[in-house]
Amino acid sequence: MHDKIIDRKIRFALVGCGRISANHFGAIEQHAERAELIAVCDTNPKALEAAVARTGAAGFSSLDGMLANASPRPDIVVLTTPSGLHSRQAIAASQAGFHVMTEKPMATRWKDGLAMVEACDKAGVRLLVVKQNRRNPTLQLLKNAIEQGRFGRIYSVAINVFWTRPQSYYDSAAWRGTWEFDGGAFMNQASHYIDLLDWLIGPVESVQAITGTLARNIEVEDTGAMVVKWRSGAIGTVNVSMLTYPRNLEGSITILGEKGTVSVGGVAVNEIKHWEFSDQRPEDETVKQANYQTTSVYGFGHPLYYDNAIRVLRGEIEPETDGREGLKSLEILIAAYLSARDGQRVSLPLEY
Repeated sequence: MHDKIIDRKIRFALVGCGRISANHFGAIEQHAERAELIAVCDTNPKALEAAVARTGAAGFSSLDGMLANASPRPDIVVLTTPSGLHSRQAIAASQAGFHVMTEKPMATRWKDGLAMVEACDKAGVRLLVVKQNRRNPTLQLLKNAIEQGRFGRIYSVAINVFWTRPQSYYDSAAWRGTWEFDGGAFMNQASHYIDLLDWLIGPVESVQAITGTLARNIEVEDTGAMVVKWRSGAIGTVNVSMLTYPRNLEGSITILGEKGTVSVGGVAVNEIKHWEFSDQRPEDETVKQANYQTTSVYGFGHPLYYDNAIRVLRGEIEPETDGREGLKSLEILIAAYLSARDGQRVSLPLEY
């Protein structure tokens, strides 16, 4: 797809002015010379009022109203709404002729994710899926090392997401902790870590998962474990719990290969704990500088993600994570839930 060159500020409209929207507002503000937020939308009057006050953008109480009346016309509609709403909202925006950017996970059901990609293809618009953690400097170093073949054959991978989400978090909105709108610890909190399975290691052959709702009064899981087998033969695990006492402890990935061992940890893959390869390279000296302090599990990737999106919409480059890339992690998530439900290993792809 080749976009016509746009030599003006890219105009963003945002739907869903809740918890994550602040990261998007901040990212757009950082790129003020190339981007502007012209409209915001929320069904909650207080959330909408706060977003209008912060951004100065026009406020709309319905998506249809914003799509029809936002002026000047936005180039792209950003979805930071409950995950289960993404599909119908993306389809509505694409049919109205707008590019779409959606927060993770792109959908809570496999058929909904497929429908989003199909609708945007049919309308000839972009579908971008936010994967800001890929831009973390620690993970960029790890991705480069894998692409350079420094690990040799990768044997074993371990991902841990040990965070805490109290009952008050789930009680803060009716959609949280539901199957239809949210998904559980794997799909919501750990989805950026699930994304690493394919992005870093490669195509997944099969998964086997166990989930449990051990302490929270919610429909979905607060704790789970998954065994992953890649087509390359590598084997790995993903351990996730939102019940860590008393605060977020760890978001990590460890990779064991024939010629290298790396562990990236911290609260949200923000510290390289171990970095060792059989060959020495100049960039190995800079590894410690990639570590960063983070007060938020969201990290600092949103402005970097927006830089990519702006350049895509200006017609300069292809997107890092489009709808098809987003489907890869959604497919693994859905396979994990099917496995946990049915008590058996699930092979990919889910359908041919």
